[in-house]
Amino acid sequence: METEISQLGEFGLIDRLTENMPLFNASTLTAVGDDAAVMDYGADKEVLVSTDMLLEGVHFDLTYMPLKHLGYKSAIVNFSDIYAMNGTPRQLVVGLGISKRFTVEHMEALYAGLRTACEAYGVDLVGGDTTASRAGLVIAATVIGDAPKDTVVRRSGAKPTDLICVSGDLGAAYMGLQVLEREKVASANDREFTPDFAGKEYLIERQLKPEARRDIVMELAEAGILPTSMIDVSDGLSSELIHLCKASKTGCRVYEDRIPIDYQTAVMAEELNMNLVTAAMNGGEDYELLFTVPLTAHEAVSKLKGVRVIGHMSPEEQGCAMIGRNGEEIELRAQGFQHM
Repeated sequence: METEISQLGEFGLIDRLTENMPLFNASTLTAVGDDAAVMDYGADKEVLVSTDMLLEGVHFDLTYMPLKHLGYKSAIVNFSDIYAMNGTPRQLVVGLGISKRFTVEHMEALYAGLRTACEAYGVDLVGGDTTASRAGLVIAATVIGDAPKDTVVRRSGAKPTDLICVSGDLGAAYMGLQVLEREKVASANDREFTPDFAGKEYLIERQLKPEARRDIVMELAEAGILPTSMIDVSDGLSSELIHLCKASKTGCRVYEDRIPIDYQTAVMAEELNMNLVTAAMNGGEDYELLFTVPLTAHEAVSKLKGVRVIGHMSPEEQGCAMIGRNGEEIELRAQGFQHM
């Protein structure tokens, strides 16, 4: 009997396809299972490689996503993977699948966004490929980065007593998506419609123009803190915590009242009658850094601007849970964005 891909989901499918995949080169240090692959070519730095694919209708909607913003975001989501390994992105390669409805000017706008991102983060756009597409616009981007040896941070290094930290705030990008989708529905068949984004500018920016947290990586280095594990928050905090715990063979406890949430996110959740914590834990596309540090680093990490300690790792047999405001334990489930 054949298995539907939806039964496994994205990460289950990846695990199934790459299980027991042989490695033939000593230069391959880390393959599938982290934010980026790690390779060692004998220099004083290790090479990091990550790739992402964005499909129209699945990952973005051009009804409200300007092509320049899309180009920018396409680069940023890749840069974020390299920063999540404690590395620095250096080169970017972009492949495009283009349907007939797009013009040269459309592609120039897309590349203007790519160029802006590369200039902002000091990354070289070094190549790519273009081909015809029957399914709208497809963007496949691969980023190459590096990190000094012994400083690459994987998902697998956390210990049961480590503190769990996250940068920035969570749920804003998801709420920005809800605002855009609501205005899209409201504007249907009304050419005179003017969207209302007043008071929601931060949410819109978090969805359309996210940033990779290079600043946090730099702050950690300046403070002399090397995380024991790290991942970027692309599919939701719950999913990413489960990834870290699975890779590190630990459990975790995070505290509901410590989850960082912006005021606009809270207001929008109330307006839409959504559970605020659920949005923050499962919304995704925040591209913040989730990382763990030894308990001895508590004082140092607490001084970092834009970083919040939200919990701690625990023994694997205790599982993954959030501690509610009344002390109740709520099991964490991977309920973030499902591509399949």
